[in-house]
Amino acid sequence: MKNIKFGNYLYELRKENNLTQRFVAYQLGVSDKAVSKWEMGNAKPDLDKLKLLAALYNVSLNELLNHQEEQNEVKISKIVITGGPHSGKKTALSRISNHFSNRGYTVIVIEEASKGLIQSGITPTSCKSLYDYQAALYKAQKEKEKYYETAVKSLKADKVLIICERGLLDIKAYMKDAEFKRILKENSSSETKTRDSYDAVFHLVSIAKGKEEVYDLFKSKESETIEENRRIDDRIISSWTGHPHLRIIDNSTDLEGKIDRLIKEISGFLGVPEPYEIERKFLIEYPNIKALEKMPNCTRVDITQTYLRSNGTTERRIRTRGSDGDYLYYFAEKRKISNVKRVELERKITQEEYVLLLMEADHLSHTIRKTRYCLSENNQYFEFDIYPEWQNQAIMEIELNDEKEAIKVPKMIKIIKEVTEDESYKNYNMSKNMPKE
Repeated sequence: MKNIKFGNYLYELRKENNLTQRFVAYQLGVSDKAVSKWEMGNAKPDLDKLKLLAALYNVSLNELLNHQEEQNEVKISKIVITGGPHSGKKTALSRISNHFSNRGYTVIVIEEASKGLIQSGITPTSCKSLYDYQAALYKAQKEKEKYYETAVKSLKADKVLIICERGLLDIKAYMKDAEFKRILKENSSSETKTRDSYDAVFHLVSIAKGKEEVYDLFKSKESETIEENRRIDDRIISSWTGHPHLRIIDNSTDLEGKIDRLIKEISGFLGVPEPYEIERKFLIEYPNIKALEKMPNCTRVDITQTYLRSNGTTERRIRTRGSDGDYLYYFAEKRKISNVKRVELERKITQEEYVLLLMEADHLSHTIRKTRYCLSENNQYFEFDIYPEWQNQAIMEIELNDEKEAIKVPKMIKIIKEVTEDESYKNYNMSKNMPKE
């Protein structure tokens, strides 16, 4: 379990004493990498090393121990389970809760706030306008999530999984973009921070898309049309497009198989047994940017990526991610399993941590700057990376549920060649030598 605050405390003590990581490592008989891990919160010094640190930093051992104990944090993962109408979401929530409870997680399910509002008599028709209802729903959902996030920090648990039945971005699907921006402004928030406040988003596709033969058995009212539910499903996916970990679970199997695939995706994200991604990469002709920006199911994200000093088997990097001056910060470690499969650990960090980690930048690499267009289409999630150094080509990436999954390439995209196994197109290698067009 990470202990970031205690790691920052050790870092401050070392800086106060004007010592380098290499000097501390020499005095304690460890590697400077071990000291770095302690200060990053990725590992803890044992009691013998704490005694030596106390003497070196001129503090008492009790002070170190007490600070370490006080800063222990519950490992909390917050995900969204969303979906279109009649997608199996309710059944999935029960299965997910039981599955991960049996694997050592304390599972907290936050029901969508609309249920409480409607039961209290606050409905879209009872409010002065649909906007007033959606604004109230946003505030209720936000406060509900905040309450639970605060409460779980007091739990005697190592691992907590917060499952949100729908999230704040679902509201966007039922209103005009300008109205949603107004709600964000009234709540002193932004779309980037709202969307990426969740660690992962899993969308279950409506049976109106792929299971039409059973649609009539599940629709809730006669006036409900299959076309209407398809549009709602598309708008919900579009609302979440741009999230760094969005997964779309289609109707290619029966409901049991669909939930099994969902559990597999969540397990991979959480690291049960290990977090992994299955990714394929293609060199494509430079896409029509104006056409992409007009698509409602496409979102632009600006990315700056800096690689850190690391060993030969693991990549370490930090990145900023956002748009229009509104950015979040991430730290990631990647380990290669096969040509298309990698173990990846990524977490959000503060701006202060980001600046601190910049000091560990690999000076043999250049910072990568790119504009990413995230497109959700045909129940798949594509990412197009546009580099300022290229004028005629770009990179398309897609993360798959299975290595054998067929890719439904958008019609507007022209593939030059697949570069999944071409090392020169790995971001790490591109940071050292950008491939020529």
